[in-house]
Amino acid sequence: MSELEESLYALNWNNSISVAVITLISYEYMLQFEKEVTYVWQRQWSVMTYLYLAVRYFGIFLAMFGACWGGLFYIPEAVSYGMFLLMQWSYSVYYCLAEVVLIWRLYAIYNQSKLLLYVLLGLFLPIIAIYIAMDIFLWSRPSAISVQEITITPDIKYCTTVFHIGPMPAIYASIPVICFDIFLVILAIIVLAKHLRERKELRMKPNAYVVMIVRYHVIYFVLNLASQIIMAMLWDDLSTVAMNLVLLFNDSSPFIIVPRLIISIWDMHANDNCVNVSTTFEDCVCWTSPPRLEQHEMDSRV
Repeated sequence: MSELEESLYALNWNNSISVAVITLISYEYMLQFEKEVTYVWQRQWSVMTYLYLAVRYFGIFLAMFGACWGGLFYIPEAVSYGMFLLMQWSYSVYYCLAEVVLIWRLYAIYNQSKLLLYVLLGLFLPIIAIYIAMDIFLWSRPSAISVQEITITPDIKYCTTVFHIGPMPAIYASIPVICFDIFLVILAIIVLAKHLRERKELRMKPNAYVVMIVRYHVIYFVLNLASQIIMAMLWDDLSTVAMNLVLLFNDSSPFIIVPRLIISIWDMHANDNCVNVSTTFEDCVCWTSPPRLEQHEMDSRV
């Protein structure tokens, strides 16, 4: 295959993946829009509401931004490089927001333990620093990565990235992030095990909300682990097909799963036989551990 044919082949793959991302994100948004109106725009807002709006609409912006970058629309090389930097820094911000959602849910299922919240936030600050360092060292240096304009014909041009270093720096930087996610999953599993033991002693079924929250923690851990591996793989010399398939996963799945982590719990609560179903999920006591089931309101929002 000649160099011209390879460039055209890469452009066709890029455009196909871009259309697929736009379709997936648009379809997901239409599926969830009715629930969003019900549980967000028609209810009193809480901390989790603001987090939902952030991950939902910032995620849509990022997905569309990433899909349009490259070859779907022509963008001059100088402008394309600036857009690429904005896109990579924005990805880091989004992943940090997703971690905050997980931390806030853990704070909730641990009966709003201030100590746990402070410990998790203290451990999270170095993770933010690592994301910033990665964005500066890996994504913002032309000696590490650059943008190159490919000309197929005078009327057909597109920009692509060129990696100049191997995957090892990205691998080393991802280790603390993965360890932090493992810690969050362990905390979620611990509270689930305690909850199951208490419910077994009381001969009661496990609380569906606690189970769902822990399940989503595990799902997000797998998602973030895959994303960290993909980020490292991008620095390796992947084939055109492999590169575009990993980009399809990385540019769509986080923006679908993270908002669902929030809205699916609201939806379950609204459709449950809860005596406090008229309240928002954050204000309800139906999902806390057995000793607190008799309370009518929680002291603060979750």
